[in-house]
Amino acid sequence: MRILVFGINYAPDLTGIGKYTGEMCSYLASKGHQVSMITAHPYYPQWKLADGYPKYFWKKEMIDGVEVIRCPLYIPEDPSAIKKIIHELAFLASIFPIWFRKLFSRKYDFVICLNPPFHLTAYPLMVKWFRGSKLISHVQDLQVDVVHDLELINNKSLINLMFAFERFYFKKSDYVSTISLGMERKIAAKGIPAYKQWLFPNWVDSDFIKPMTKEESLRESFGLKKSDQVVLYSGNMGEKQGLEFILDAALSFKNDTSIQFVIVGDGGAKKRLEEQAQDLGLDNVRFFPLQPYEDLSRLLAIADVHLVLQKKEASDLVMPSKLTGILAAGGLALITAVEGTSLYDVVAEHQMGVLIEPGSAEELVKGIKFCLESEDAERIKINARSYAEKSLAKEAVLGAFEDKLIKALNT
Repeated sequence: MRILVFGINYAPDLTGIGKYTGEMCSYLASKGHQVSMITAHPYYPQWKLADGYPKYFWKKEMIDGVEVIRCPLYIPEDPSAIKKIIHELAFLASIFPIWFRKLFSRKYDFVICLNPPFHLTAYPLMVKWFRGSKLISHVQDLQVDVVHDLELINNKSLINLMFAFERFYFKKSDYVSTISLGMERKIAAKGIPAYKQWLFPNWVDSDFIKPMTKEESLRESFGLKKSDQVVLYSGNMGEKQGLEFILDAALSFKNDTSIQFVIVGDGGAKKRLEEQAQDLGLDNVRFFPLQPYEDLSRLLAIADVHLVLQKKEASDLVMPSKLTGILAAGGLALITAVEGTSLYDVVAEHQMGVLIEPGSAEELVKGIKFCLESEDAERIKINARSYAEKSLAKEAVLGAFEDKLIKALNT
């Protein structure tokens, strides 16, 4: 098959959508399909242009058999809601000449659009109309719902216009895929019938990410003692997670020197969190940069408790990608989720984590104490690893997606 993919993030991103998109494209290329990717220069989650990429020009490269065409874009140092809009619009402008060339060069069997940004779908939709390609909108994050529910934009007319465009794009797509049952329900509520929806969950390489001992972990290089009880948050530091509650919890444990909070990663909220931790005099909170992917198992092994946090308003809009790695590593995850959401249901059903109500520092403190004292911790860890191996295996998830593409091509 010939496949053209649009997305603002791609490998070598270590977290979020770019990581999954890169692995998806590499997998399809390894199966003999011709895959082209139109994306931006790497910048995420640091919100800084990666070394070796031009600031104002385009660049073409081959990654694992995938043709990757990278476009310049505005990268704000402090990504506020308005700056993110400008950031995404700049990307839409810069991909125009690449899209135009692709539109009239050859026909693709499929054009896949990664959402967000939701309005990126305009380009793939025109490829579908002009060249007869089948369009798949893959939704990693219901961006407009998040913006609305978190009140990141308060202009009602603008929000309604964004919802209208989103519904239009979904309805004009041949298929709309997404990563969780909860998001499928949200998409169905927008008028998209079940026969047009594909469940395409995020996956994990459970052969690569696996349980390790504390002795094998990064504890020593992080300056942590073997006797420390470590509460770890690792991943993107954005506005959906409610990370300020980590500092509230750390304040409650300030006099217990055996409990250390470790925050690893990057993102728009990192600088603010570091400043707040300093102002509060939190010596029990340590910040570290994003670690290389090859060290992920060793990083996850430092933790006695893993934090998977999100604000209540976003609790059924995103499936935290960091959770897949924690499960594969056999970690004890403390997860904020609202009862009745897909995340809550799957964790409760398989007993593979500890669930608490989001948006409460008090509940977070109680949850951390429960995890550190729980006699069920080892059983939960075993359940987590088992679920990752059985339900999130990389080869199985990507193989099922390829099968759906082949079947759709022949119908």
